[in-house]
Amino acid sequence: MFEIRKICCIGAGYVGGPTCSVIAQMCPNIKVTVVDVNEARINAWNSDTLPIYEPGLKEVVESCRGRNLFFSTSIDDAIREADLVFISVLSNPEFLAEGTAIKDLKNPDRVLIGGDDSPEGQKAVRALCAVYEHWVPKEKILTTNTWSSELSKLAANAFLAQRISSINSISALCEATGADVEEVARAIGTDQRIGNKFLKASVGFGGSCFQKDVLNLVYLCEALNLPEVARYWQQVIDMNDYQRRRFASRIIDSLFNTVADKKIAILGFAFKKDTGDTRESSSIYVSKYLMDEGAKLHIYDPKVPKEQIILDLSHPGVSEDNQVSRLVTISKDPYEACDGAHALVICTEWDMFKELDYERIHKKMLKPAFIFDGRRVLDDLHNELQVIGFQIETIGKKVSAKRIPFASSCEIPKFSLQDPPVKKPRV
Repeated sequence: MFEIRKICCIGAGYVGGPTCSVIAQMCPNIKVTVVDVNEARINAWNSDTLPIYEPGLKEVVESCRGRNLFFSTSIDDAIREADLVFISVLSNPEFLAEGTAIKDLKNPDRVLIGGDDSPEGQKAVRALCAVYEHWVPKEKILTTNTWSSELSKLAANAFLAQRISSINSISALCEATGADVEEVARAIGTDQRIGNKFLKASVGFGGSCFQKDVLNLVYLCEALNLPEVARYWQQVIDMNDYQRRRFASRIIDSLFNTVADKKIAILGFAFKKDTGDTRESSSIYVSKYLMDEGAKLHIYDPKVPKEQIILDLSHPGVSEDNQVSRLVTISKDPYEACDGAHALVICTEWDMFKELDYERIHKKMLKPAFIFDGRRVLDDLHNELQVIGFQIETIGKKVSAKRIPFASSCEIPKFSLQDPPVKKPRV
């Protein structure tokens, strides 16, 4: 059987970097070269400060970089000498979750490899299987044809996104009836046919994969004349958009129907904890809606650089003119962000937000002081926070019997980062 000795991976991003770093660590006899046209990104991979944050990644890279793991901009050379080129040879979709990518790579639920039924295709499949067999049990390596492999990737993310949108739809019903969505999720999650994974109500899912893959599924269905199926999956995206707009509306209405010139602390900008990735983050959408109403945002995230936050909020579909420079301040810590604020809004479930000194925060905030918990990270602190004096609003639950009545009166229009910016007529 053909044996792979040299691998080239095109793309040094959130998938290529961690995946090939783990392959290099687990296969010390294989030379792995990760190439990218972005010289600054490659330089970062070759430095002490990696371009992405992922728990455990730095240790993996440092254990094999310079021995059998290399990062380079010499794309043509790497392709010429490679026995296998990731991306262009066969279908090997990843099923990584950011924040646990290294664990997922070292102990995967499955590895999926798709290839043509031709002799050459099957030869390539067997060769790649041999690479993964260095550390993955054979029974976890699944082989399919190329279409099955690609659709499995889309379907997996679509099903996960669907579960999040489903529980988020129930969270709206819980707020209207007095039920607690966490209790509902726990009750239905004990049903073994359903299971308890991905039943965490929140301000909405983000990241590069869920929305992209669901929309790819929608596009495929439309292109193949399956409009009913396309509309079904489009609803997953629509519900996610609705949850973000609903959360922003709740902030505005609770703050007496206006946030104009009010300071609001945004805690968390990454799309989930344990990553610095902001792609399609719900924080971008919530910030956009609040900026449109004139709110002054003070944003803190422990892993997202200031430059990335400013770049995301300066996207033509998010803001216009000098809106960001007028309304957005990046804070160095959560206490600075909350100082003098009317409200704090938790958009990312960083563990550190459970351990803040909320009495200290309350003393420095304007009164009445509001907490809007978009990730249900403060559930165990509600009684304590209410004693301190906070007005608490959270996803899928009415927290206080004395809460200021909520009846949505503002209508926030939908928007997507994928849409072209709206051209306004010149005056």
